[in-house]
Amino acid sequence: MPASVTPQEIEHAIRNVPDFPKPGIQFKDITPVLADARLFAGTIELLTKNFAPGSIDAVVGIDARGFIFAAAAATRLHAGFVPVRKKGKLPYQTIEEDYALEYGHATVAIHTDALKPGDRVLLVDDLLATGGTAAAATSLVKKLGAEIVEINFLIELKFLNGRDKLKGYSIRSLVTY
Repeated sequence: MPASVTPQEIEHAIRNVPDFPKPGIQFKDITPVLADARLFAGTIELLTKNFAPGSIDAVVGIDARGFIFAAAAATRLHAGFVPVRKKGKLPYQTIEEDYALEYGHATVAIHTDALKPGDRVLLVDDLLATGGTAAAATSLVKKLGAEIVEINFLIELKFLNGRDKLKGYSIRSLVTY
């Protein structure tokens, strides 16, 4: 069991990178959290703290950094890991969901057999910004008949109001800006 980690320790380790990927953006770099074994293990502990092993059927992770946290959470919870990927990246039959971006549209997909009706799902991603990607992922999970028990994020940018697109879901964020 890792030594306890606080959200403040995680926040302290997150590196701000100004003007990436374009001028005016303050990028939240999580690689220092991943590189520190204690912080990474503690982050997974915090993301899964509301659930006992076996209480969740699948942890759904969103492309791409969400995969890191969701896969580790799935292992900790003795659950399957299900990726939600960008369109065209999954090799089997998929269903898709379009969502709006500030500069256009994007599409995410999930395998048609990834979840069964009634599966209890924990949805995990690294960042909640405008909420479009997470809302699209929740739609895919619902289309497959599974139940989202909670949605967890490492970071939430509250000023972008992403929660507004996820009304009706239990949401937890470890670090908020």
